[in-house]
Amino acid sequence: MSNRGVALRDTASHAAILAQTSPIKPSLYLERLVVPTRAPGDVRPPVVSSLRSARVRSERIQLRRALSYLGMTLLLPGSAQIAAGNRRLGQVAVHTWIGLWAVIITTGLLALLWPSGALDLFALPATSRIIQAVLIMAGIGWVVLLADAWRISRPPELANPHRLGLALFTLLVIGAMVAAIAVAASMLSAQRDVVQTVFAGGGDRKAKAGRYNILLMGGDAGKNRVGLRPDSMTVASVDAETGRTVLISLPRNMEHVPFPDWSPLHEIFPDGYYCSVRSCMLNAVYGYAMSHQNLYPTAQNPGAEATKEAIEGATGLLINYWVLVDLKGFESLVDAVGGITMDVYRRVPIGGGSSPISGYLEAGRDRHLNGRQALWFARSRADSSDYDRMVRQKCVMNAMLNQLDPLTVLTKFNKIAAAGKEVVATNIPASDLSTMVELALAAKKLPVSSVAFMPPLVHPGDPDFQVVRDTVNAKIAAAEAADSETSDASSAEPAATSKTTASSIERPQGSKPSDGPNRGPETNDLTKICTA
Repeated sequence: MSNRGVALRDTASHAAILAQTSPIKPSLYLERLVVPTRAPGDVRPPVVSSLRSARVRSERIQLRRALSYLGMTLLLPGSAQIAAGNRRLGQVAVHTWIGLWAVIITTGLLALLWPSGALDLFALPATSRIIQAVLIMAGIGWVVLLADAWRISRPPELANPHRLGLALFTLLVIGAMVAAIAVAASMLSAQRDVVQTVFAGGGDRKAKAGRYNILLMGGDAGKNRVGLRPDSMTVASVDAETGRTVLISLPRNMEHVPFPDWSPLHEIFPDGYYCSVRSCMLNAVYGYAMSHQNLYPTAQNPGAEATKEAIEGATGLLINYWVLVDLKGFESLVDAVGGITMDVYRRVPIGGGSSPISGYLEAGRDRHLNGRQALWFARSRADSSDYDRMVRQKCVMNAMLNQLDPLTVLTKFNKIAAAGKEVVATNIPASDLSTMVELALAAKKLPVSSVAFMPPLVHPGDPDFQVVRDTVNAKIAAAEAADSETSDASSAEPAATSKTTASSIERPQGSKPSDGPNRGPETNDLTKICTA
C-alpha cells in the first residue's frame, strides 16, 4: 500500500476514535480534513464514505446510551446516576425507591390478609394526606432524576435529529408521569372528601340479633327537593356473618304507621301516623319531622331519623343505619359506573306524571341501561302501580349489587365519588365502611330474598302490622335457615329472639307467596323475579 493510502487509513481510524471520545462533533472534525481527490479510474472505497459510516455508528451509540439512561431511571430511579453521574444522589434514590416498594408490598399483603383493617386505615383522612404528600415528593424527585439522566447523556454531542427527538421523548415521559401522579392525588382528595362529607356517622354499630338492618330511602328528584318525600323505602336486613340479604319494601302510601315508644312522635301520634284528610302516609313522615326539628335536636337529619323510627314501628326491626339517595342524582351515579346491565321484564315508559312520556324501555334480556333509563325503570308511574315500582326498584338494587365490583369502583372512583357526594346522605360512619364492603361482597355470592307489603298481603290504607312483623320474621328466619348446615329452611326452628318461622305464618286471606313469574309480594331469589 502506498504511503498516501496508509496515511488515509490512519486518518479514518483516528477520526472514528475522535468521534467517540472527542467533544468536537465528528462533522466539524471532518470539515478540517484535507481529503485528496480520487484519481480517474481509482476503484478503492472513498475515505469520506468510511468516515461517514464511522460518524453514523458513533451517533447511534450515543443515542442508545442516552435512551438507556432514561430507561434505567424509569425502571430504577437513581441507577443512571450510579452508572454515569452523581453516585451519592443515585444511591439515595435507589434506596428510597426500594423502601417505597417495600411499603407498597407490605400494604398489599395487609389488604389481602386483613382487608377490613386496610380499608379502615385508608378511610382515615390523615392516611390519604400522607400518601398524597409522599406521591408529590416522589414525583418531584423522579422528574429531577429524569432531567439529570437527560443531562448526563450529553445531548450537545448528539446529531441534531437525535438531540431533538431525545428532548421531546424526555418531556413526554415527564409529562405522563406528572399526569399519573396528579390523577392519583386527585383520587385521594376525592376519597377523603367523600368520606368526610357523606359518612358523617351517627348510626348504631351493634348488630341486632346477628343482623345489620339498613334503611334505604329514595328521595324525590328535583331542585331543592332532595329527600323531602322519600319515594321508596326498603330495609336491607343483612346477616352479619354470611351477608345473606332480605329486602323488605314498604309502600309510600302506607297509613296508621306506629312509632315505637322511644320515638318523640309516639306521644303526638300514639295510635299511629294518621290524619282525617288521608295525607298522613309513610312518605310524609320525613317532611313532618323536618318541619318540627325541635323534636330531634341532636339528629343530623330529623326527617331520616323519624322515617327510621316509623319503619321500626311497622316492621319490628331495629334499624342500624339509614341511607338517603336522591333518585335524580342516582342517574349520575349509574352513568359514573358505566351503566348497568339487567333484564327488563316488561315494557316501561320513560316519563309520566309531571314529565311527558318521551319513549319506552322495551322488554328484553341483558339490556344495558344508562343512568336516565335505569332511573325511569325504577321510578316510572305511568301504566304502573306503586307495587310494580317497588319490584322494579329492587331489581335495580340487585343489578347494582351484582355489578359494582372493586375494579369498577377503583377505575371510576372520581366519577363515583363526585356523584356520591351529590346523591347520598347516610349515618354510616367511615369506621364501618370496611364492614359494609365485606357484607356487600359476601351478599353478591348469595341469592337475595324479598318481600313487598302490597295487596293482597297487606292493604296500605288499613294495614295489619302484626302480619307485617310476622312476615318479616318469617323471611329472616328462612334466610338464616338457608345458611345453616344442620337445618332445612322449611323446618327451621324459631331463633332465641322469638322469630316466627316461615311455615307457621297464617297469611291474610287471599294472599299467596310469589312463585316467580307473577312477581307477587314475596320471593326467595330476587334475580329470578327480575328475569325477563
